[in-house]
Order: sequence, then C-alpha cells, then structure tokens
Amino acid sequence: MPYTTADAQRQLLDTVVTAGEALGSALASLTEAYELLDEQTAERLETEIFRPVQMAYGRARRTQAEFAERHQLPGRSFEPAVRGAPANGVKGFIDAALQETAEADRTLATLQDSMLPIEVGDAELRAGLEEVRSLIGDVAPRARELLRTFGR
Repeated sequence: MPYTTADAQRQLLDTVVTAGEALGSALASLTEAYELLDEQTAERLETEIFRPVQMAYGRARRTQAEFAERHQLPGRSFEPAVRGAPANGVKGFIDAALQETAEADRTLATLQDSMLPIEVGDAELRAGLEEVRSLIGDVAPRARELLRTFGR
C-alpha cells in the first residue's frame, strides 16, 4: 500500500494530539494535587511542575493547529482531562501526572525518531516538537524532589 504525504501529515497530527491529550491529563492531575496542598507547597508545585507542563500543553496545541492550517488539514482539538481521585492523594495525583508527561515525551520522541517530521518537511513542526519536549524535560526530577520533601 503506497504511503502518501497526506497519510504522513495525518499521522503526525494524530501523534501530536495523542501527546497533547497525555499532557492534558497530566494538567488535570496536577490541578487536583494543587488543591490538596498547603499554600507554600502548592506554589512550588505550580512554579516547578504545573507551569512547564501547561506551557508544553499549549505549545503542543499550537504546533498541531498551525501544522493543520499550513497543510489545509482539519485541526483536532484536545482539552485537559477531568481526573478522579487516586488512591494515594497528592502523591497519587503527582505520580499520575508524571506517568502522563512521560507518555507524552515517549510519544513525541518516537515521532521524532521516526524521521516522519523530516520526511514531511515541516521545520515549524519539528521546532514545536522540540520545544514541547524541552519544556517537560525537567518535570520528573523536580516532581521527585517535591515528593521527597513531603512529610518534613
């Protein structure tokens, strides 16, 4: 079966949406964690973890929308997910956010490794993917450090 540029473009869009949905789920979990924390810890969570994930989510949305527009493809929207309460409270919410963030990073890394963004020839898309991954690159160690300080 021949592989067309249109197929490649749709696959790219689907993959970016998948990563964006994972980041949306991470944001929902972080929002729930924020609500359960004291003011000082909540501010730290917002600054060190929530904000980079939120920026990455926004960048993924913009990257997807601009790519779709440039190639006259129907854009796809993705919204932050609504989270239920995990069994482990704040730690559970943060762990869930870390899993979703890692999933988004793996999804984008696999896409970048596939060379599909280069084959499609879209420099703006490649830059957007790189920026999203850069924004979430330090989230896991920061979250682990925050979790390490709980109960002190």
